[in-house]
Amino acid sequence: MRSARLVAPTRPSPRRPGRRRGAVPLLALALAGLLTLVLGGCGSPPADAGGARTKVTIGIGGQPLLPYLPTTLAQRLGYYEDEGLDVELQDLGSGSKALQAMQGGSVDVASGYYDHTVQMQAKGKDVRAFVNMLRTPSIVLAVSPKASREIRGVEDLKGAKVGITAPGSSTDFFLKYLLGKKGLAPDAASVQAVGGEAAAIAAMESGRVDAAVMVDPAVSLLQKRMGGRELRILADTRTPQGSQEVFGVPSYPAAVFYAGHSWLEKNEATATKLTRAMLRTLRWIQDHSAREIADAMPKEYAAGDPEVYRAAIEHAKPGYSADGAVDADGARAAAALQKSFSPEVAAKEIDLERTYTNDLVGAASR
Repeated sequence: MRSARLVAPTRPSPRRPGRRRGAVPLLALALAGLLTLVLGGCGSPPADAGGARTKVTIGIGGQPLLPYLPTTLAQRLGYYEDEGLDVELQDLGSGSKALQAMQGGSVDVASGYYDHTVQMQAKGKDVRAFVNMLRTPSIVLAVSPKASREIRGVEDLKGAKVGITAPGSSTDFFLKYLLGKKGLAPDAASVQAVGGEAAAIAAMESGRVDAAVMVDPAVSLLQKRMGGRELRILADTRTPQGSQEVFGVPSYPAAVFYAGHSWLEKNEATATKLTRAMLRTLRWIQDHSAREIADAMPKEYAAGDPEVYRAAIEHAKPGYSADGAVDADGARAAAALQKSFSPEVAAKEIDLERTYTNDLVGAASR
């Protein structure tokens, strides 16, 4: 996937979907000013006394991909700003790169998959998820319409070329896990980094890969471009039912905000504000249609096909978390996934309570 950098993207017009523009009577302005004076002490202030906002940089593992939609939507709705935060979003193209940026200190928080917190604990590094955006992985393993061989099941991927977003990403973990379930070695397939957007679709359409691990909207766009032919899907975790079939649990923590424990300790108030902004966003997603959600997002994320983009969001909506909490059974399933193919993780006793916290969700909900 082509990496890009998005800093304070232009909000949709109007700022809050549904808000009408027009001249505001002077009396209304006066009343608004009075309310501001009366209620100024309630809730989170938009900025400190000097007008400064707290700067936070978030690295995203593939910004146009639907698992990370809430991260961008929160900014588009103005919810970070409402919390007194100046949030910079960086599209880093894959979860592994978002993790590297967080570890290197170029971003404060990663918007990536929960799997990485388990991976880091095995390395002796304390990284914790603090709000969950997605309760199903929303990852799909599909066969290229121009595959060089007959592929009817995961077992047929031995020796095949399989696309992933990047090595060390959650799409990479997913492939290794599925291969292991069929008794194959983690490296039984030849992995190709193809990104997660247009480049992944191109790799599948051209036959550069025999199959690929993809996420929406790329999956839906590829399906439409096949001109009526059915895309063969080997595994689909876009729904709780699909997650149950693959992992044995209906809820599996996927896209989360995570950060180093030391950063969370030093910036608890900021992390709580980020969490509050995300909880508002998740509620907004639950209360609005796929069309309204799509209209609030950057137009370029639809890749020139807004109808498919809206349909993909409609399909993805059940997978978004309603409460932001990490499910304990899902966390155990994520650890089992890592242990199934990683000797490093399998050799360690993973303390899951050190890979996530729901305390900030509780604090932000009060």
